[in-house]
Amino acid sequence: MNLHREWADALRRNDFKRAWKLNDTSLAEYRLSGAVKHSGERHLQRIWRGEDLKNRSVLVRCYHGLGDTIQFIRFAKPLREVAREVIVWSQPELLSLVRRVDGVDRVLPLHDGTPDASFDVDIEVMELAHALRATPQLVTGRVPYLPRVARKEPPSSRLSIGVVWEAGNWNPSRSVPARLFARLLEQSDVRLLSLQQGPARALAKTIPAEDVAVTDIEMLAARIMQLDLVITVDTMVAHLAGALGIPVWTMLHRDCDWRWPETGRYTVWYPTMRLFHQKTAGDWTGVMEKIIDELRLFRRRLPTRQDAAAQYRSPDREGVDSR
Repeated sequence: MNLHREWADALRRNDFKRAWKLNDTSLAEYRLSGAVKHSGERHLQRIWRGEDLKNRSVLVRCYHGLGDTIQFIRFAKPLREVAREVIVWSQPELLSLVRRVDGVDRVLPLHDGTPDASFDVDIEVMELAHALRATPQLVTGRVPYLPRVARKEPPSSRLSIGVVWEAGNWNPSRSVPARLFARLLEQSDVRLLSLQQGPARALAKTIPAEDVAVTDIEMLAARIMQLDLVITVDTMVAHLAGALGIPVWTMLHRDCDWRWPETGRYTVWYPTMRLFHQKTAGDWTGVMEKIIDELRLFRRRLPTRQDAAAQYRSPDREGVDSR
């Protein structure tokens, strides 16, 4: 088994201690290789070389996707507990949210040049978990960690569900045929609202779902806060809803990403998220059947919309329930 695969398996099992040990081995090999810092494609760069972050001015670089930044910005606060200053060089779309995350002192818009800031050490946002030796308890205990707007009662008496069916052409195996979401409307008290972006947004009317998608992510977060539930493929919206502490069901293909367990309903990253895995690659019909069954139970145990998220957190235990 190669080092990356072993690392991914450790994270899937919530064996963070093992994952960080493997990271240490990889980092030592990287330092010995003589690789030049900030060289090569940004998303492949290894920025942090193991430098001490204590009492330092730390620049956090957000070189990966929007969902990656949302997932790992939770570590800004524990970073600030050891660092003198935390500066986040973030994707422009996330600036308004990131600047209000606990632990962030300053934010700068990410661009093709160099950051307009002085700092002692820099680190990629996805390296923070390793640098801080994060535990499952630290990860779970930080949710919600994005700024939240006041949650108001939606005008509809029906269950308001936000849906996303396409993750983008870069990984089509994550996408679900939009027509499958029409199954959710078999229950008469369900109202579907499309959060889908990109060309697939036009398919909302074929479900049908009301198109409420917006490109402004702070406004999108506000709209998600108005929902009872989000049902989405593995994309940025899943991370955004999870980071806000809103009930979110994530549909995962058979060979899902390293951050999700290969089986089981819960994830340590987001206590209000439920996972729905494909049993057979390409079979989304079976996943939707499980979602419909779960939706019947969800409606019965949803007391009020205001306290739904609090009622829906995963059980408190080390790691997560794998049932």
